[in-house]
Amino acid sequence: MSPMSKKLVLGVAVSLPAIAAASCSVGPDYAKPSTDIPSTFRAQVSAGEASSLADLTWWSLYNDPQLEALVSEALAHNYDLQLAVARIEQARALVGVAKSQAFPQVGYEGFVGGEQAFIPQQNIETQSYGFVGAVIDATWEFDLWGRIRRSTEAAEANLLAQEYARRGVRLTLVSDVAAGYFRLLELDRQLAISRDSFGAYGKTFDLFTLRFEAGRDNKLPVDRAQAARDSSTASIEAVTREIAQQENALSILVGANPRQIARGQSLTAQTLPPTAVGATSDLLQRRPDILQAEQSMIAANAEIGVAVANYFPRIGLSAFIGGQGVDLEDDSGSFGIWNIALSAAGPIFTGGRLDSVYRSRQAYWDETVAQYRKTVLGAFREVSDALIAQQTLERRRIALQRQVAALESSVDLALTRYDGGRASYFEVLEAQQELYPAQSALAQTQLDQLLATVALYKALGGGWRATDAEWLQPQ
Repeated sequence: MSPMSKKLVLGVAVSLPAIAAASCSVGPDYAKPSTDIPSTFRAQVSAGEASSLADLTWWSLYNDPQLEALVSEALAHNYDLQLAVARIEQARALVGVAKSQAFPQVGYEGFVGGEQAFIPQQNIETQSYGFVGAVIDATWEFDLWGRIRRSTEAAEANLLAQEYARRGVRLTLVSDVAAGYFRLLELDRQLAISRDSFGAYGKTFDLFTLRFEAGRDNKLPVDRAQAARDSSTASIEAVTREIAQQENALSILVGANPRQIARGQSLTAQTLPPTAVGATSDLLQRRPDILQAEQSMIAANAEIGVAVANYFPRIGLSAFIGGQGVDLEDDSGSFGIWNIALSAAGPIFTGGRLDSVYRSRQAYWDETVAQYRKTVLGAFREVSDALIAQQTLERRRIALQRQVAALESSVDLALTRYDGGRASYFEVLEAQQELYPAQSALAQTQLDQLLATVALYKALGGGWRATDAEWLQPQ
């Protein structure tokens, strides 16, 4: 190496720390946009609650071992959750791709071959020779303007967004399994009501038949009772079909082929957990979709920085070293070569491409901000909807329980009066036809109360404190 070359290499090496110290990240630094956060949720019973339903893990909500088993199986085998995990690994790999640009890129090239030369016009004899060679080259971009750092920042934000997306899938999965399980219990209750009505209408049919055969009544009560019994039979078959289909849907959620689903406690034995909601500001740190939307904003902001950095030249260091050997017919030899240089490349005229890219990234930032604020508003609405549902459904359930109790008493009284000849068959049928729909409405309301609790847990971002291991196994 010549003295001048040594000075050049030394000068480049000495200047690297200075270049690194002078580097900066162009583009705006991320600042979280403001959002309108209410002091309380609409329909919140008491403000300033220290605890929240969202602090509980899923198995703490309901005392039903079969439901716990289903949720654990779903968390271990559900394919939507596996897809979300795969997307996280993709995003993590892309972070590595972005970070790799900050390191020297070293490559190699090797070649071997042979040639033969002959020029007839000049009567030159044929000359044959072979050659072999190799080159190692390296390039290193100095991230003076922060292009690589902004790209890495965007990739890391996308990785976190995928992680929060996985948490959202997990929370949705737990909620869907619980809701599906409660619907199955409600269908069981509807089946029991249909079977009870079939039995009651059957007894009424037998009674009317005996009275008709004894000449005490005409055939009209018999036909009406038979029609009511056949209606119950049709209802039994319809509910049986719905039960099998609901079991199939739950089987898919837990990652299994369609099968029967074991039950734990009945619908009426299910208990409702306490429904404290905590502070409204906590919602922004609990909801996976809100956190995911914020990471999208961070990534969009970083992409603006990349677009700004593209206006500036890319300055870097390039070097290569190599050699080649030649084997002639009457001689052989070899030679080597090396090179090191600083380079700079930047745009002069791009036909408006860089401006268009910048405007596109800026518009995407505006989109993510709007999406974030929309997600926050939607979260507050979902919490409020669930609270309103809980309050109104509780009052509805109490009213329906009183109605069912009164109708059960009226059926017994109507049958006693009819058997004693003091009432017509219309009174009996009317009492029965009012009772069973009321029982069905009560069962639906009991289901709706459970679903409202599930919806509130999901709306609050339930289980936000739990680790992955805690989500998989009850403590």
